[in-house]
Amino acid sequence: MELQDVLGAIFTFDNYAQLLPLVRNSLIAGAVLGLLGGLIGTFVMMRDLAFAVHGIAELSFAGAAFALLVGANVVAGSLVGSVLAALVLGLMGIRARDRNSIIGVVMPFGLGLGILFLALYEGRAANKFGLLTGQIVSVDAVQLNLLVGCAVVVMIALAVIWRPLTFASADADLAEARGVPVRGLSIVFMVLLGISVALSIQVVGALLVLALLITPAAAALKVTASPALVVLLSVGFACTSVVGGILLALGGRIPISPYVTTISFAIYLVCRLIGSRRTRRRSRRDSAGRGGLGQTGHGHVRRGRDVSAPA
Repeated sequence: MELQDVLGAIFTFDNYAQLLPLVRNSLIAGAVLGLLGGLIGTFVMMRDLAFAVHGIAELSFAGAAFALLVGANVVAGSLVGSVLAALVLGLMGIRARDRNSIIGVVMPFGLGLGILFLALYEGRAANKFGLLTGQIVSVDAVQLNLLVGCAVVVMIALAVIWRPLTFASADADLAEARGVPVRGLSIVFMVLLGISVALSIQVVGALLVLALLITPAAAALKVTASPALVVLLSVGFACTSVVGGILLALGGRIPISPYVTTISFAIYLVCRLIGSRRTRRRSRRDSAGRGGLGQTGHGHVRRGRDVSAPA
């Protein structure tokens, strides 16, 4: 297959202007999820929960697959699976070592259940594929209202616990010594994370949810250490990835997730390059500064010796 054929399979912008109004709900949903993913992803990185996101996504996938099998609401099934997984991790795995071992046990169990439910499902193959790769291009008004409502609840809850959660994420021991309910905040945040994972699966599917909840925040941390700027950049990167992915998917023939993940990964690469250049420049300045101080100090020593020699 030639390059032109490959590009033709990925991008086909015929009748793009006529198709664009049909995805208005999808664009709104994408912007909301980008905002939510950027906010929650900042704390995911601060609390070292990247592996937990993947574990929650597997049980969210199992819940969605079960809902698909029994004819229930897929989003509701995904939410139930995510929240249950988040509660298990929040209650049983406070320490990183315990949490990772629990995730390692829960994740394959959830994935196995999801595959089992999909194998028993006899409906359209596209519905199965959508759980793994996302299907936001077909968002209807009911799904949009549910998605926006859940996202607003999560963002309000985050706003309420933002300051103590930031303190607990930066230094859990010190926060606990100051009277911050670290364990309670951890459980609440895990529930909020579970809801966010379930909503994000509607965009990129269970397999690639990390691209929405982790990559934007990881990219932002590469270019700045300012907490406020990290949040703003994370939200901006996530919204760009999701909305840009939807616009590209509208003119393509493949699912949305490859577009979203490619844009997100490209942003991360650019931020990593910028961060690496800044680190090298800072190292050179520090080296030059230390060298200059050493030479100056050496000169003073020599002058001291010259003055004291005649005496």
